Amino acid sequence: MSEDDEAEHPIELGDQTPVEGAPLARVSSRLHWPIEASEIDRREGETPIRSPDGPVKLEDLLSTIDVTYFSSRQEFERHVREAMGAGPVRTAE
Repeated sequence: MSEDDEAEHPIELGDQTPVEGAPLARVSSRLHWPIEASEIDRREGETPIRSPDGPVKLEDLLSTIDVTYFSSRQEFERHVREAMGAGPVRTAE
């Protein structure tokens, strides 16, 4: 399939449903590792994160985590995901 064929047949994604908050991966990509939890809170604490219960400030999630130092992005994301719970992200109503 050439580029011209793709331009003539765009892929439709359907209706967009807004989702409040930032994806955790976007926030963690702005940080450098290793890092202390207090530094994450200082830099990104006010950022609302997408969660199954709707947007939650990162500082609120960090306050429930007993880790004070994250050696890697993966470790940080694992702890935050455990703190916010599993499930589909709530969309804006």
